[in-house]
Amino acid sequence: MSFVENRVDIRPESGEAPFEFSETFFSRTDKRGVIQAGNEVFRRVAHYDWDKLLGAPHKIIRHPDMPKGVFQLFWDTIKSGQPMGAYVKNNASDGLHYWVYAIVFPLREGYLSVRLKPGSELFATIQEEYAALREQELAGTVTPEQSSEALLTRIKALGFGSYSTFATHALAEEIAARDVVLNEAEDRSIVLYRQMMDDVIELHKLTDALALAFGKAGNTPTNMRLIASGLEPTGGPISSLSQNYEQMSNEISNWFNNFISNSDNSMGTIQRVIEEGLFQKCSLRIMRESFKQFERERRSREKINVPQELRYLESLSDLCKRNSESGLNQIGVEVRNIAVAISTMRRYISGLGATRVMSKIEAARLGGDKMESMSGIISQLGDFQTTIEAQLDVIDDKVRDIQSCAVQANGC
Repeated sequence: MSFVENRVDIRPESGEAPFEFSETFFSRTDKRGVIQAGNEVFRRVAHYDWDKLLGAPHKIIRHPDMPKGVFQLFWDTIKSGQPMGAYVKNNASDGLHYWVYAIVFPLREGYLSVRLKPGSELFATIQEEYAALREQELAGTVTPEQSSEALLTRIKALGFGSYSTFATHALAEEIAARDVVLNEAEDRSIVLYRQMMDDVIELHKLTDALALAFGKAGNTPTNMRLIASGLEPTGGPISSLSQNYEQMSNEISNWFNNFISNSDNSMGTIQRVIEEGLFQKCSLRIMRESFKQFERERRSREKINVPQELRYLESLSDLCKRNSESGLNQIGVEVRNIAVAISTMRRYISGLGATRVMSKIEAARLGGDKMESMSGIISQLGDFQTTIEAQLDVIDDKVRDIQSCAVQANGC
């Protein structure tokens, strides 16, 4: 007998509908959001007969506490062909409610959603955010579109750069919290992806610090050239060297901004790829569990084309697996691109160092007060070079960490 058949359906008179951490459920709709299929856990938790669920709009289970802005964001995302993850509070037919973390994937014929029970610390925070957002909606002060924008603003205030970053983090948090409750071993591949996410966030902080260092040193080469013009005739060796240093410094800064700081290049791409890969890996985990649970169910299956729904779940599982593997391969490509960029930066810095040493030699030939007036500015250039080289070392270490995690995740 299956785990569903052994279950005694006892429901409280109020509060939350029975839904265990060990359970997952799914439902499938057409493009209009009309329910086409689902599993027994979905039917049981929602407390409907299949005759009432099949052919009904999915909003039949919508809870009045849910902000309309969340559903606005939901539809905007999945209609664009992208998967979506979100916390959702649903209403059962007997007045009970239940919270889920829902993952929705577009299909050619509509949409399929798998859900798990949330229990992380982040979940408590989101409940508060939803309540505040819904209060604004009920006051009549915001439209669904404005509510969606308000939600995105709050998500960013919580420290997430975008909704997709938040959704991925939330899904990983819920799986980790669920594993703790069920006393399950942590999912090694998800842990590795999360480590890569942490590393890439740290990479952005390091590159921002590098950009700041360039900004602070921006006037130093100009000051060097101005001082040199007062120490020797125009075209003298120090003037030429200082002008060369300024030109090289500007070239490095421009290259850095275009190659590393630009979100369209490797540094921005690798964060997007890791984030998408983590979402796919987490989705694969829940998709596979939903498949296994649906296979074991025995109740109320006469209304559902079981082989067809298993094919949908299996097909999406395969898609998540392929996307995750493809992401790992792309991470490898972007890591190599960043490694080349770091090597190029080191060559640039080495050239600056050679120019600085030559300037120091020429200043020493001037002797006396003239040498002292140049020594301060040359010392500043030396400090700048030391700072850049140290930061490149740390960036290099983080890139190697990401590469190592990607290799290990590929073997999981």
